[in-house]
Amino acid sequence: MKRSNIRWWPAVIVLALYAIALSWFWLFSDAIRQDRFLNSVFTGVLAVLLLVTWLLFFSRAAWKIRLSIFATLVVLTAGFLTAFRIGEVSGDLVPHFELKVTQNSPGADDPSTIPSATEVGSHETQPSSPHPDYPQFLGPDRTAIITGNKLNPDWETRPPRLLWKQSIGAGWSAFSVSGNRALTQEQQGDKEGVVCYDLTSGQTLWSHFDAACYQTVLGGTGPRATPTIFDSTVYTLGATGILNCLDLRSGTVYWSKNILADNAATMPQWGMSGSPLLLDSLVVVSAGGENGRSLVAYHKDTGALIWAGGDDRAGYSSPMIASVLQTQQILIFTNSHVVAHEPRAGKVLWKFPWIGQTEKVAQPVVLPGGRVFVTTGYGVGSKLLRVEKVTDGAFKVSTVWESKRLKAKFTNVVHRDGFIYGLDDGILVCLDLADGKRRWKKGRYGHGQLLMVDGLLLVVTEKGDVVLVEAKPGAFHELARMKGIKGKTWNNPTLAGPYLLIRNSKEAACFELRLAGT
Repeated sequence: MKRSNIRWWPAVIVLALYAIALSWFWLFSDAIRQDRFLNSVFTGVLAVLLLVTWLLFFSRAAWKIRLSIFATLVVLTAGFLTAFRIGEVSGDLVPHFELKVTQNSPGADDPSTIPSATEVGSHETQPSSPHPDYPQFLGPDRTAIITGNKLNPDWETRPPRLLWKQSIGAGWSAFSVSGNRALTQEQQGDKEGVVCYDLTSGQTLWSHFDAACYQTVLGGTGPRATPTIFDSTVYTLGATGILNCLDLRSGTVYWSKNILADNAATMPQWGMSGSPLLLDSLVVVSAGGENGRSLVAYHKDTGALIWAGGDDRAGYSSPMIASVLQTQQILIFTNSHVVAHEPRAGKVLWKFPWIGQTEKVAQPVVLPGGRVFVTTGYGVGSKLLRVEKVTDGAFKVSTVWESKRLKAKFTNVVHRDGFIYGLDDGILVCLDLADGKRRWKKGRYGHGQLLMVDGLLLVVTEKGDVVLVEAKPGAFHELARMKGIKGKTWNNPTLAGPYLLIRNSKEAACFELRLAGT
């Protein structure tokens, strides 16, 4: 029997080194998951190149075998690249491939198929039970905390009831709810839309479209911000800066302007994401202009500019009103600072620098005693700030502690009884506010979103599942889980009474949850 003369040991060394590298990345490295994945991919590409080099020049195999294997690899690679494309990318930058012959997602539908503002009310119904409104991003006070709404966590014997599930246009907007109307923003072809749905049937009541489209492979397609409902009016901000004031009943446009052009601002890399804040007669938005035009306030009825303040470029958080040391302030996490503005004239009261080019997404959490909790992802972590008044009426800000135990990438976090709960690089974490130490870290939910509902964490995972978890520092306890929607889900959930609305860039659904005692 003829002995093979193929030189195998270089290939064995390459594969062994690749296995060692993977073990280091995933078992011993403290890098974030995104970097672990990227390092694994780059190392894998290097390993393949080395194996091909070995095959062609150092393997000692017959040239017919070498060329046949190499040609097969080239054909398979070319065939894959021809047949598939990157459909979307996860929060850890893991690509999901889809066939190029696949029809475009529902987000690319023709807007002519959606009723216009003149086709109103024919499908309008009344919810089967009265419920509080959910008028803006993250709920009534933009804290992602819902009170007075106790849920029944027994989903085995009393499962949530699916009211409707259907395709939806692309975008990362959430729903806002007023009465029986649920509004969101979505992309339809080359048009960016505001669409009003019937809450319990999912029927479209009206829509408004602008000629605008934001689209990138990593960031996805469509608008990011969530509509804000104030009385009978709706305010929306599109991904390219279009600020609309619409009639809640019909979708009629009262006024519209582009806040980027209006304030000589530049669109952030991932699009305009800050939901409008309604404050008395003002609609406040993060424009990101320089020379005092970072945060701007327009008159809610006319669109006239009332005030402007700050010089920072826009981040990806939304302005919020809060009381810090008994002083009403508008807080905003910009591209480079946590900033507090005086609500009546927009003057900057205080600002705290946030070093690094990481995306600023999570809303600041205002705590008693002049404390503010802030967090970002990409390996940066969290800080607890202390705001103090000084003798001349100004404020100073200092760091109480900082921790890398909670890194909220593009999710929000909530506070309960001295503890912060949030997704740390995709895993749920309970953080002690006293010292920044972690109480527990469990539940791999990906880069999803969450709400606090009377002591329960309602988590929508990145894969679209819905989970209930106890908000207790003693231990992690998942109480219930159900299938929600399919696909990458970065959108925030909406809970108006028993009605849970969830969506992503392809699908939306409404569930009626069981309340305590029912």
